[in-house]
Amino acid sequence: MQTTSAAATSSDTVTSTSSASPTAENSSGQWVDFNVIRRNGAVVNFEPSKIAVAMTKAFLAVSGGQGAGSARIRELVDQLTEQVVNGLVRHRPSGGTFHIEEIQDQVELFLMRSGEHDVARAYVLYREKRNQERAAKKASTAEVANTPTLNVSENGVKRPLDIVQLRNTIVEAGVDLPIEIDVDGLLNETIINLYDGVPVEEVFKSLILAARTRVETDPSYSQVTARLLLHTVRQEVLGEEVAQSSMVERYVSYFPEMIRKGIEAEILNKELAEFDLPRLAQAIKAERDQQFDYLGLQTLYDRYFLHIRGRRIELPQIFFMRVAMGLALRENQREERAIEFYDMISSFNFMSSTPTLFNSGTIHSQLSSCYLTTVPDDLGGIYDAIKDNALLSKFAGGLGNDWTPVRALRSHIKGTNGESQGVVPFLKVVNDTAVAVNQGGKRKGAVCAYLETWHLDIEEFLELRKNTGDERRRTHDMNTANWIPDLFMKRVMEGGEWTLFSPSDVPDLHDKYGRSFEAAYVEYERRADRGEIPLHKRLPALSLWRKMLSMLFETGHPWITFKDPCNIRSPQQHVGVVHSSNLCTEITLNTSDDEIAVCNLGSVNLAAHLKQDANGKYVLDHEKLERTIRIAMRMLDNVIDINFYAVDKARNSNARHRPVGLGMMGFQDCLHKMRVPFASQEAVEFSDISAEAVCYYAYKASSELAVERGSYQTFKGSLWDQGVLPLDSLRKLREERGGYVDINEDQTMDWDALRAQIQKNGMRNSNCVAIAPTATIANIIGVSPCIEPTYRNLYVKSNLSGEFTVVNENLVNDLKEHGLWDEVMVADLKYFDGSLQRIDRIPASLQELYATAFEIDPSWVIECAARRQKWIDQAQSLNIFMSGVSGKKLDDTYKLAWVRGLKTTYYLRSSSATSTEKSTGRIGELNAVTSAGVSTSGASPVAGMSPAPSSLPEPEIVGEVCTMRPTDDGFDECEACQ
Repeated sequence: MQTTSAAATSSDTVTSTSSASPTAENSSGQWVDFNVIRRNGAVVNFEPSKIAVAMTKAFLAVSGGQGAGSARIRELVDQLTEQVVNGLVRHRPSGGTFHIEEIQDQVELFLMRSGEHDVARAYVLYREKRNQERAAKKASTAEVANTPTLNVSENGVKRPLDIVQLRNTIVEAGVDLPIEIDVDGLLNETIINLYDGVPVEEVFKSLILAARTRVETDPSYSQVTARLLLHTVRQEVLGEEVAQSSMVERYVSYFPEMIRKGIEAEILNKELAEFDLPRLAQAIKAERDQQFDYLGLQTLYDRYFLHIRGRRIELPQIFFMRVAMGLALRENQREERAIEFYDMISSFNFMSSTPTLFNSGTIHSQLSSCYLTTVPDDLGGIYDAIKDNALLSKFAGGLGNDWTPVRALRSHIKGTNGESQGVVPFLKVVNDTAVAVNQGGKRKGAVCAYLETWHLDIEEFLELRKNTGDERRRTHDMNTANWIPDLFMKRVMEGGEWTLFSPSDVPDLHDKYGRSFEAAYVEYERRADRGEIPLHKRLPALSLWRKMLSMLFETGHPWITFKDPCNIRSPQQHVGVVHSSNLCTEITLNTSDDEIAVCNLGSVNLAAHLKQDANGKYVLDHEKLERTIRIAMRMLDNVIDINFYAVDKARNSNARHRPVGLGMMGFQDCLHKMRVPFASQEAVEFSDISAEAVCYYAYKASSELAVERGSYQTFKGSLWDQGVLPLDSLRKLREERGGYVDINEDQTMDWDALRAQIQKNGMRNSNCVAIAPTATIANIIGVSPCIEPTYRNLYVKSNLSGEFTVVNENLVNDLKEHGLWDEVMVADLKYFDGSLQRIDRIPASLQELYATAFEIDPSWVIECAARRQKWIDQAQSLNIFMSGVSGKKLDDTYKLAWVRGLKTTYYLRSSSATSTEKSTGRIGELNAVTSAGVSTSGASPVAGMSPAPSSLPEPEIVGEVCTMRPTDDGFDECEACQ
């Protein structure tokens, strides 16, 4: 029988949603005529809700958490609470005072009458034995500490377990945290799981497990767990147990040794030994090890720290210094720059992308994140492109392939006088290549194929991810995206017809956009009508649009991306065409048969760049943000010259244009700090001003680098050179599109001065800003990914490093301030899938502030993205979260994205509108459940839109509808980018 979490007394914190209807309540819900005498003699107000909390805890004690949040138990607790209250007030109709024991007697009585004998027994044991249990616990701890009868084995030798040292390790893990951790409880739970002769490493595994199971009770335990994990990492790397307090000296002594080991093992670049290693060692800040949470440190340990034959040779600060050294290899003042770069990433102000973190300073320094290719229309070129995919993927690159030039099914082949099999059979080969080349064993290869909407194979392309049909024409392991011209969207809006062609018959459409595309396309339609192009197909544009949205809903693919805004607003339109985006839809760079576009990514932690003004309000710290971005842009620019290129076409392209992609993360964390709900106009405004600042400082930094290092080769003739900045290019989009552009164009910074500076000094980089998903690097530093709303406030995250309980720390802090954070609240959050909307005792202001992704109308996500897009020279990885999907809702959302000038969208992440019964485990294990999405607010759809397509087929949904690999939040982390 478990009793340690059984019901508390009625003096516990108010947390229930009891349905009791007290007869002595005043208008504000308080029982003004009733009081309670506590055991210490204090007199407090009578609050029936505390009775519900007490009984809920009793149920938790008996069930061990399993089923504790079920509808039956919640209903029973409400009924019993009402009965207890009625029983108490019946004899005091005019008010009075109850003793705490009297209240507990009534609780026990009604539990027995209801037939819940086990629960009543737990309640009784809790009341009568609470003090004895505490005393027994202390005695047990003292006995264990003073009786070293348990032996551990180390290197084949047995020795007594040093319990005092073990306890000190736990104490050290709790230093400078906002809570007082349960040291004795963790010690006892650890020892209970041991046996005589247990290997010493298992002792610390047991300790880490004991700590991680408490994360759901308080997020601070995530840091406790990280520090305990760090203790074991130090033991593995250094060969002995070392306290954190001794790490300043150990870092200094071990850092040069690690560099030597890495070079001898042929892992690290020999040039690292040429640095002033003692000076760099002195710059290492050991205290920054303490800022990790468990997920972040475990991710680094599993997938980023270098190792020799399975044994790690890196510690966190050495890892960051190694990355910084790799990025400073070509600097004139290498040590100064390495220290500067180290400070930037180790402080979590900025983080480089995953390929950079993997490979910086190594002998294969493939540091770039994204590669974009165009596949030519000949057999040799097609297989060369697939080979390029394999080589680029081998060293951790994410791929975007433009397949539009390849002729369609049944097109004539002159060389054989036969008919083409179209694009799909080749995409099957691409799919299998991505699976076969697994990026050095670190993760699966990842690729996205793009096809323009006028391609005759588009209808079959839409079905590539279906789970039915001919498996030889299905690609379950790769991504697909629609590359949609504006003319198609106008035909959809206006109810027009659409014609599909083979690119072998209309070869110039691939390189045209805007009004030029429209004129050529209309002429090809006339030629088709005259019989000059026999291989074509005509259908209602709305019908094809409906199928796009249907497949997006059913399979998660192809994504919706827009060709014309990517090209019309591209700074590099004078030297080429943007034919596709990348794996995660944020990169928009030129490609051709001769050039593979490359982009290097990294993201600013926006949450680290807030400060409080004189009124205590959180605002952007522009001075700090400008400094961070100036250093970050230098780091990203350095990647271009240091990078290992597996393909010459990528090296040549990168050297000519030098594009980089500075992004951001922690947007939702900023809103929480600022007390701004995501679904609000204030959030839209903050999205605007924060993106404006990031872009302004990025473009300024690139222009300053041009003074020092020279402009990129193709600067002359670019939009930058013409004085046309991204905001200015909105006018070009409106002109080319002929309407259908509705975007706010307000600005707050001095763009005229920057425009003049760029025209005078040039730009070091053709492209500067792109917002990537950042799922993994956001995990490392413990912030919300990129620009996304909170997924859930409590859930289990599963990825390649295991399972991790994630709790919204900002929410927990607020609930603590309101006296609402306890075991029952944890059970309620589990029951409602991390949603606050149906937990009545939580104030409405907190419910609004902490609304989760599926509770926010997707139009708010679009509006925030539109304000960012006006400043960004590339694009954003924009996931659309939608609860209760319908054809009209999809139609409205994606038309709104087009009208607001977005260049691309990413995954449609949808959930059902209902929830299923589930149970929860006390150690934080959440079973697979469906999401109960409740829309809390909405923006108006675009005025003048055509009628939505008929409702899409809606299959039964179990959990989130998404075909991504089951990793983060149930979704793929898209680590190939970040």
